Amino acid sequence: MNAVQVLPLALLAALAAHAQVIKPGRCPRPAVQQEFDAARYLGTWYEIQRLPHRFQTGQCSTASYSLKSPGVVGVLNRELRADGTVYSISGTAVAEDPSEPAKLAVSFYEILPYSPYWILSTDYVNTALVYSCTDILRLFHVDFAWILSRTRTLPESTVMNAKETFAKNNIDVSRMIDTKQEGCDKYL
Repeated sequence: MNAVQVLPLALLAALAAHAQVIKPGRCPRPAVQQEFDAARYLGTWYEIQRLPHRFQTGQCSTASYSLKSPGVVGVLNRELRADGTVYSISGTAVAEDPSEPAKLAVSFYEILPYSPYWILSTDYVNTALVYSCTDILRLFHVDFAWILSRTRTLPESTVMNAKETFAKNNIDVSRMIDTKQEGCDKYL
């Protein structure tokens, strides 16, 4: 094997070691929420389920969105870590193409590029389905997916319908994990 072949395999192994969901090929291009209204999306959302990833390890996870300026949404993600501390991170989301406002790009660090944050579906008052994907050398992709709710719980039938929506968009969510939301009110 030469260095060009080893590099993608080393990167893939490193990501896999951190419980990322890695798939062969390029990212799928799912349909997003039509006529997305960012103003109605603002406020707090509770994470119900997500695909595993290395940057989020806690429970009681929330995402709060606020309008920073026209076309710029502030993002505040919070979670309760196993040691009892509350971890939070702030970022910014923007619609890179005003004709597709549900295709947001989010960044939590000024030095890193923006990452996709696509709202596939939302009714604004109960649930939201969010997807993000990163291509790796056009050979693999890393999937991220979240089922969000305005409340700390959702009926199982709603969760199953959400997973069906992901599946219809060629997004494998079979490895989704539950986010514990019990006993969280005293922390977040």
